[in-house]
Amino acid sequence: MMYELQRQEVWRLSRDSIAVPIDEPSSGSSKQNSKTSALQGEEWLQEAVGRYHFHSQEAEEGGEESIRCSSVVVQPVEAPLSVVWSLVRRFDQPQIYKHFVRNCSMRGEGDLKVGCLREVRVVSDLPAANSTERLDILDEERHILSFSIVGGDHRLSHYRSVTTLHERLVNGKPGTIVIESYVVDVPHGNTKEDTCLFIETIVKCNLQSLAHISQHLGAHRG
Repeated sequence: MMYELQRQEVWRLSRDSIAVPIDEPSSGSSKQNSKTSALQGEEWLQEAVGRYHFHSQEAEEGGEESIRCSSVVVQPVEAPLSVVWSLVRRFDQPQIYKHFVRNCSMRGEGDLKVGCLREVRVVSDLPAANSTERLDILDEERHILSFSIVGGDHRLSHYRSVTTLHERLVNGKPGTIVIESYVVDVPHGNTKEDTCLFIETIVKCNLQSLAHISQHLGAHRG
């Protein structure tokens, strides 16, 4: 049975990060306005999510019809954007701040350019062994990184992630807002809610680690 994909009414909070379930916008919907009002007047954030973090819920071309889920996680970081970006842009070294990554190796020449592939091995605690990931976007000017999982031993079919960095005041000081979104097929036998909860937990842990490391580096560089 296929379930209709709709945005959930609740927003999940974890420490100082926020996860926002998303789906295709519906024009003229009063519910849409009530949900986005949870951003508490942060119009720039709504605009950034709408511009860079919209993911189609339709099945991948040529693939079987499937249930998909997507969400956005927002993480404030008390560190300059340049410091945070120096970590995020390292597609070849995700283990710098992603603690669930055991190691990573690049295929081919290893140049950081769109289309390059990395082989990622994860820690044994996760229900996966490895993944092959492709760099889809590396925008040094707008500070956007996007990648897709294209192979490996895991259950994250058609997974795609987009991360954007935005220079804002954080606790009254120059800082960075990191926004990471994803879309993925819901594995057979799992619910949409369970899938979102699992992925959001990992993303939040990654971003909180990114914030901690960035703030440490920023304090030493300052």
